[in-house]
Amino acid sequence: MINKTTIAPQGPEFSELVQGYWRLGDWGMTPQQRLTFLKQHIDLGITTVDHADIYGGYQCEHLFGEALSLEPSVRDQIEIITKCDINLCTSDFPNRKINHYDTSKEHIVNSVNNSLSRLNISEIDVLLIHRLDALMDADEVADTFNQLQKEGKVKHFGVSNFTPSHFDLLQSRLDKPLVTNQVEINPLNFEVAHDGTLDQLQMNRIKPMAWSCLAGGELFSGQSEQAIRVRNVLEELKEEVGAKSIDQVIYAWVRKLPSKPLPIIGSGKIERVRAAVDAMGINLTREQWYRVWVESKGHGVP
Repeated sequence: MINKTTIAPQGPEFSELVQGYWRLGDWGMTPQQRLTFLKQHIDLGITTVDHADIYGGYQCEHLFGEALSLEPSVRDQIEIITKCDINLCTSDFPNRKINHYDTSKEHIVNSVNNSLSRLNISEIDVLLIHRLDALMDADEVADTFNQLQKEGKVKHFGVSNFTPSHFDLLQSRLDKPLVTNQVEINPLNFEVAHDGTLDQLQMNRIKPMAWSCLAGGELFSGQSEQAIRVRNVLEELKEEVGAKSIDQVIYAWVRKLPSKPLPIIGSGKIERVRAAVDAMGINLTREQWYRVWVESKGHGVP
């Protein structure tokens, strides 16, 4: 079992690991199997689930909601995150010419209403703006957030893939704090540890959510010089700390960051989820953490 943690001042409590559902459409599960998987990771203490309107070509929220409708009481045991602002060109939107971002009030409200319907719920726990929108009007977004909260459709708000300056811009227009910034963190790409993103979150006692912790499988099979170097040191560390697999070392490496990221698990196999839970007991030394840093960068520290 893992614990709950408050992710931000005035923010909600999330489980220390988050189950991601962006590949739900690829798992080949029946509605009952989806429900069983959900209940299994709840039993492990993973009660926070991560969605976005676009996942699976706008289908994953529906697949999740279909499973949830089989046992509606399960809704009270979980915290649901979803995202909006990416417009994809799909068969459902034949008039779109390019993928683009949209943080207009109309789009955010429509996206929330669609997500509520697909997920088969009445309120979203946390809504994130998915990607930076160069045309974002912070006043308009703040007004939209306030409206959605007053209507009881969304409890809390956050962002994803935001720079510190964009985060500050939006926060400057809000009365309540943004509760997270969901960003990519893995041993092949951890620029957020150096560009001020994680510093800002730590300063404000806001925990980031870490997506793509396993680098989309590159850490297991990638053939770049960087991937091979990092994989080799992860194998060494696996033996040193008594881990069963290098993904456990990776989760421990991500969690070592002082901003206390919440790793998002992308697997639909409960055995992999259990392995991630077991990784919570692994504590890397500072030197072990920096051995991964060195192999990723390809040089020693300055």
